[in-house]
Amino acid sequence: MSSIPFKASLLAAAIASGAAFAPVHAAAPAQQNADTTVVLVHGAFADGSSWDKVIPLLQAKGLKVVAVQNPLTSLADDVAAAQRVIDAQTGRVILVGHSWGGTVITQAGTSDKVKALVYVAAFAPSEGEASGELGKDYPTPPGIATLTADAAGFLYLPAESVRVNFAQDLPAAQTRLMAATQGPIHGKAFADKTTVAAWKNKPSYYIVAGKDRMIAPELQQAFAKKINATTTVLQTSHVPMLSQPKQVAEVILAAAAKR
Repeated sequence: MSSIPFKASLLAAAIASGAAFAPVHAAAPAQQNADTTVVLVHGAFADGSSWDKVIPLLQAKGLKVVAVQNPLTSLADDVAAAQRVIDAQTGRVILVGHSWGGTVITQAGTSDKVKALVYVAAFAPSEGEASGELGKDYPTPPGIATLTADAAGFLYLPAESVRVNFAQDLPAAQTRLMAATQGPIHGKAFADKTTVAAWKNKPSYYIVAGKDRMIAPELQQAFAKKINATTTVLQTSHVPMLSQPKQVAEVILAAAAKR
């Protein structure tokens, strides 16, 4: 019977110390993020599932998350897909683009709803530039040299290139799945030019993939400098959101936290 007063005294001590209010403090970040949606734009040779390791980390912090499914048929088509998602949101938007998705968010990110841009191993063109011309001053990356085209002009990565060039820091079983489910991109999309550069008027963040074999890390560094981005370097393949999702999520959360 003496345990009841003992438990009551522990509860009283917890309340006095503020411990009983810990759940309120833990919920604060989620409440702060309740008005924010992260819109994720995938790149070529991928689809929205390429973000599946990052999405739960963002949702755990109270952020709404939507992954765009790009048709990968042209810049205009992909921008339209992203803009539909952006337009459907009611609050702040953090717009994130991987690889080719960087070109898409550069064009689509001018909406007043978009409060920050996050580039993940991504192209960051200026207005009037096409993605295909951005690396002309750099050696051809190993992965790009392996691209194959079908009769309709869509580009694919061979399974072996996915393993050794696209995602060389992931398990072979995962790269086989990625190769089988990849989203081919129409080659003409890389010749489509942007008409605006949203990064000129938006806070920007850039994650450089230090061991990238699809977009030269040196070119990524040049992009980050050009757009005056807050820059993080991760020693990963072209897909840091899959090999180091926690670190990628932290950059997105930093962008969301800025008011």
